[in-house]
Amino acid sequence: MKTLLFLAKGFETMEFSVFVDVMGWARNDFDYDTQVTTCGFHKQVKSTFDVIVEVETLIDEINVDDYDALAIPGGFEEYGFWEEAYDPRLLELIKAFDVKGKIIATVCVAALALGKSGVLKNRRATTYHLKNAYRQKELGEFGVNVVNERIVVDKNIITSYCPETAVHVAFELLEMLTSKKESDKVKFAMGYEI
Repeated sequence: MKTLLFLAKGFETMEFSVFVDVMGWARNDFDYDTQVTTCGFHKQVKSTFDVIVEVETLIDEINVDDYDALAIPGGFEEYGFWEEAYDPRLLELIKAFDVKGKIIATVCVAALALGKSGVLKNRRATTYHLKNAYRQKELGEFGVNVVNERIVVDKNIITSYCPETAVHVAFELLEMLTSKKESDKVKFAMGYEI
């Protein structure tokens, strides 16, 4: 099971690292076939708060059929997140994953890229809920049925509130790739309550 982990400029490192860790624990401790491939528009991607990550592949090299899931961490506008999160190439990649029914997991404001791509139209989703829910209002402008819940799963798509939910999104993704029982084993091994 391969997850493509897309990093847009200004991504949040906390929201990125949970996918690597949860899938890594699953692979290392339980021999689950949970591979993660990092991807971006450029070989080096600078996160919110200036951590630089070198990705394994570029967006133009991606074959959607090679992956079972797409994960996108959110990021900060002040660090240029929307410049790449709203890039037509990423929006097309999102649509390609959705058309094939592949899992798409986002944390926080990354749900807005899904909204802009059109895959959330008339579907349930959530995004950053604080500061007068201004990001949820933006998501609603894309025709999304915004739900005021920490994590929302609508068929193949997972969306969430804020950075605090990131690890729970990663576990939800693992559960969708494997099973609740398998995901719970990893949760327990990592010290999370089941």
